[in-house]
Amino acid sequence: MAFTDVETAEAHDAVNADPNGEDLCKLGILYSTGQGGMVDYVEAHKWFNLAALMGSEPAKHYRAEISSEMSAIDIAAAQRAAREWLATRH
Repeated sequence: MAFTDVETAEAHDAVNADPNGEDLCKLGILYSTGQGGMVDYVEAHKWFNLAALMGSEPAKHYRAEISSEMSAIDIAAAQRAAREWLATRH
């Protein structure tokens, strides 16, 4: 799945305005595939984790998939980043 620069910007804007599972999952895909930059599994896991919390079934699958490529330290960092993001939303 390829995203245009416009779609990437829209996903970031949507997450900043009124996040939903689909937009959060899209950001996870962007970071896990390196579209628009380098692959960042920690950032991808963060977005997949947040999307999963909002009920995104694909995000649960993708999160599990990239977790097998990550160290326990990286997973912990992603989980911490997700908690910090949630804390800023309330």
